[in-house]
Amino acid sequence: MADICLMVEGQEDLTWERWFQMADAAEALGFGGLFRSDHLTALSGVSGRQALALWPSLTALAERTSRIRFGPLVCSITFRHPAMIAKMAASVDQLANGRLDLGLGAGWHAREHQMFGISYPPFRERVDRLDEGAAVIRALWSGERINRESPYYPLIDAEIHPIPAHQTLIMGGKGERTLTVVARHATEWNCSYASLEVFIDKSAALDEACHVLGRDPAGIVRSFMIPFAIGDSDRMVQSHIEAHRDVFPDLPPDADGWKRAGFLVGSPAEIVDQISQRIEAGATRFMLQQNALDDVDSVERFASDVLPHVR
Repeated sequence: MADICLMVEGQEDLTWERWFQMADAAEALGFGGLFRSDHLTALSGVSGRQALALWPSLTALAERTSRIRFGPLVCSITFRHPAMIAKMAASVDQLANGRLDLGLGAGWHAREHQMFGISYPPFRERVDRLDEGAAVIRALWSGERINRESPYYPLIDAEIHPIPAHQTLIMGGKGERTLTVVARHATEWNCSYASLEVFIDKSAALDEACHVLGRDPAGIVRSFMIPFAIGDSDRMVQSHIEAHRDVFPDLPPDADGWKRAGFLVGSPAEIVDQISQRIEAGATRFMLQQNALDDVDSVERFASDVLPHVR
């Protein structure tokens, strides 16, 4: 069985009202959690979309909810020093009684860095910073005084208190270098926007990276971040696909394209089957991307007709 969560894009017109509406739905309908992206502006370049800041929104969620897990998917290492990430994550986790799951990534959207004057190093350096930043966060979460000599994030007698009660570190990536970083630091690997075949291949590559480092691969949870379009008819499914494409026009235009991309699409029974195949391949958690932020109906339908069969 699997842990089924919701995921929204915080930069694509997410308001406080929409955020709380989705949080209340996740809490009431039996989803395991609610996650959101960490971006500063709309990814497609559309002007005027609301972009709710990450850490205030997570702090509010800690107070608003009492059951679901939540966190960033993922927090970009280019935006904040890892010591600050470690400190903020620990504080929010304490407020939420251990319900924060920290997602950490290298950063990838060049335009938003240029827009706000944030340094955007080459890919190799960003992965190096992710590697070192994850090590810094995990060291500081020990509660001990830390000294580290390193090119990017040196520490001198550094310590943070409180430390998080639940120290989850979610990391993504599919390339060899990023999977090595995942194998070294993560408690959960998140495979986003990928087919079942890609998941199986990259999960095996992660296993190999763990073996090289002397780590048991079973210690890393495997999860999917994946959009969904649910409905009893082709017309209803297509309407949900179009709602997603209103936010991200580059998504496949129809159900056949969604199936080829590996997304969840179709009737409740079809989606149960698609999730079951992924569970059989080793996935134990799903972050269902809901780009249509006002569409609570499809979330409710998923909860009533899919969750009981896969949760």
